[in-house]
Amino acid sequence: MPRQKNDASLSVRTSMSSIDLDRTGDLLTIYVDGVESSAVDLADPSYLEFEYMQHIQIATNAMFPAGQPLRALHLGAAGCALARTLEASRPNSRQLAIEIDAEMAALVREWIDLPSAPRLRIRAEDARVTLDTNKGSWHLIVRDAFAAGRIPHHLATVEAHAKAASLLTSDGLYCLNVAGEAGLAPVYREVRALGESFEHIAAISDPAIVKGRRFGNVILLAAHRPLPLEEISRHVRRLPLPTIVVGQARLEEAAIGARLIYDRDIGWSPAEHDGDRPA
Repeated sequence: MPRQKNDASLSVRTSMSSIDLDRTGDLLTIYVDGVESSAVDLADPSYLEFEYMQHIQIATNAMFPAGQPLRALHLGAAGCALARTLEASRPNSRQLAIEIDAEMAALVREWIDLPSAPRLRIRAEDARVTLDTNKGSWHLIVRDAFAAGRIPHHLATVEAHAKAASLLTSDGLYCLNVAGEAGLAPVYREVRALGESFEHIAAISDPAIVKGRRFGNVILLAAHRPLPLEEISRHVRRLPLPTIVVGQARLEEAAIGARLIYDRDIGWSPAEHDGDRPA
């Protein structure tokens, strides 16, 4: 299997995915099954290429004092771009990144200069198994997991969000990257599901996406305490691309009629998947 870090391009086939790497200067972009999954600046760990990750970074910085080390759980790891940047801005944080593809989890440590354990641990596991079994207490939980370009159903149920809520500290932040399907129906389903466990919800996105004029990422924010929306809005307005913060009232109004999805609707039983966790 190829191991070179400095190739201009590289393709690797794991047992689960086709992974392509493209390097332009110091920017390394990782594609999983043809979809952009991660991009890291090999020379600058503080840099985030993807706009939606910049949105998560802004929300995190608004929620927590600058430089404060955090306990962060990443559901979906890929190249660990966000985890790498968080370590650069908040040294001594403790992070756990969950990547279902064990071979990819091993390869990214060879390709990218990532923080070593215990600052960043990478575990090969289904992210829902992590939610069902983890006993930690996390300041930040980021769900950025996809299968065939879509959010796995078992990560978007009422129970999945309830599990995340139980793992989050009282001052913590839950960030969800919602993309992969045309239209806003997936966003509103998740808004309704989040509302069963979280008191405070908001979204960050391009206004054209919110209005349904084009397809792209929507970042949902959920917390047990009020979200600093004015501060978040002030910072996202400074980004190069148009970006807005959508408040809870508008989201909940738009989500009226969206169907709540439960584990039973998709046939997920945590007890049946206890054996999926690696020893």
